[in-house]
Amino acid sequence: MKPSLLGREVLPLLLLFVGMVAATSLLDAALHQLNLRWVGRYLGIPGVMLIAVSMIYSLRKHKWISWGQPARLLKLHKLLAWLGSVLVLVHAGIHFNSVLPWLAIAAMLTNVVSGLTGSFLIGRARSFVESRRTSLATEGLSATDIESRLFWDATMLDLLKGWRVVHLPIALAFVVLALAHILSIFIFWGWR
Repeated sequence: MKPSLLGREVLPLLLLFVGMVAATSLLDAALHQLNLRWVGRYLGIPGVMLIAVSMIYSLRKHKWISWGQPARLLKLHKLLAWLGSVLVLVHAGIHFNSVLPWLAIAAMLTNVVSGLTGSFLIGRARSFVESRRTSLATEGLSATDIESRLFWDATMLDLLKGWRVVHLPIALAFVVLALAHILSIFIFWGWR
């Protein structure tokens, strides 16, 4: 029996997300162990900067800039956004004092999940379903039997295709909430 789309493609996505949570926990624990807790307070700055630089891919994809190779920029986007998210999560820790940071973190995590979904799953899922379709056709199955056997995989693929509907608005929500958080820090900082 061939592996399903869930086992072959969705589980690696979950492992990447769990890896992000694990990296955050390990970095936070290391800072606490080394008595460098205060460093975490400032990791939001490089984290947001990494996420901002990762947006070069989006600018290229939407043709706002013309330089750079899209495939390389996509890899850079994934890496920088992942690393930036880890730093922002360490910055956030469990020390939230208001609703705004919670909303910004929720938007960022939702955006990370939707970005991982789109990036890692859509292309692979499409090729996986087509490969299975070709394989079943080679076995001599009828079109009806092929569609019947591919029903759940095709259904999962259709669900995954909806990721773009979530990714861009959540990215924009994260940007607005992060900027509001940064602005509130400047307003309420003790500038003496």
